[in-house]
Parts: sequence; C-alpha cells; structure tokens
Amino acid sequence: MAHLKPLPKNLHPELEPKLDHYQNTRGFIPNSILTMQRRPEIAKAFMKMNKVVLYEGTVSEELKMLISLIASQAAGCKYCQAHMANLSKIYKASKEKIEAVWEFQTSPLFTDAERAALNLAFKGALVPNEANAADFDEVKKYFDDGQIVEIVASLALFGYLNRWNDTMATDLEDYPKEVATELISGKGWDAGKHG
Repeated sequence: MAHLKPLPKNLHPELEPKLDHYQNTRGFIPNSILTMQRRPEIAKAFMKMNKVVLYEGTVSEELKMLISLIASQAAGCKYCQAHMANLSKIYKASKEKIEAVWEFQTSPLFTDAERAALNLAFKGALVPNEANAADFDEVKKYFDDGQIVEIVASLALFGYLNRWNDTMATDLEDYPKEVATELISGKGWDAGKHG
C-alpha cells in the first residue's frame, strides 16, 4: 500500500496537458506523477527530464526503454519494471526481447550494440555501481559520445524513479501490472509492495 496516495489529475491546470499525454500514450496516468504533484514544480521538472531523456536524441526509444527496464531490474523496483515492460512493448520491442532482457548477454535476440548498452545500464544501476572502463570501451564501439550520454541519462533517470517508487511503495496501475504479468512474471517478477 502506497505511503502517499496519488492526487486527482485536475489540481494543477498547468500539468494537465502532460498528464493527458501520459493517458493518451500509455492508457493511464502514472501514480508516481500524480503523487509528485503535491509539489508541482517537482512534477514539472520530472516530466521535462523524462521527455528529454527518453524521447529525444539518436538512441532508439526501443533501446532506451530496454535500458530502463534492465536498470530497474538491477535496482529491484517492481513498479518501474512493470512500467518499462509496458513502454518497451509500446516502443516496439518484441514480446520475446522483453522476456529475454535478463539474458541479453547470451540471447541471439540482441545485437552486440544492444548488449554493450544493456550491460552498461545493468552495471550502472547496481549499488555499488559496477560500471568500469572496459564497459565504456565496449559501448564506444557502437555509440558516439552523445549517445553514451543518452544511455547513461536513461539509467540515471531510473535511479531516481526506482528510489521514488520503492520508497513511496507506489500503487501499480492495472494496465502495466497486466503487461508485466504477461511478459516478465516468468522471470520472477511480481507486484510486491506495489500490488
């Protein structure tokens, strides 16, 4: 059960267009953002950062979603795992790829470039952080410096979200719960405290 309940969407008119965007693209408004609106400036800053990190640049949205999924899995945030399984699906990752993300190092579904990015994200999301020079050497084979910034920004954004949602015990919405049950429950996912 969430420590703070989400607030209704219509409290801050300046946030409504962004909240409507979440509703239209995902089919729901994340409870994490509805909770953040207790401090509208935090919600606004988060939504802007989320947009810039995940939806701008030259690294594909599909890969950024898988990066965010593996980072959330490494950090153990069940809420974010469900959301990123859902967004990975929305941004065209195949069901098989989402199911196999834990096996990215050996699965033939992933390219060497994807393996390098996912490895960096996985190691960067661990506490203590295990990303090292060899991981960067590998990722530099496939991505330019700006793209590496996008990859690290994606895993870092989820450092914030993983801690937010695990600390708040944010209630998981029905739709991402259904997607996660379908796609990643076979790899040990359950809703846990977000259930």
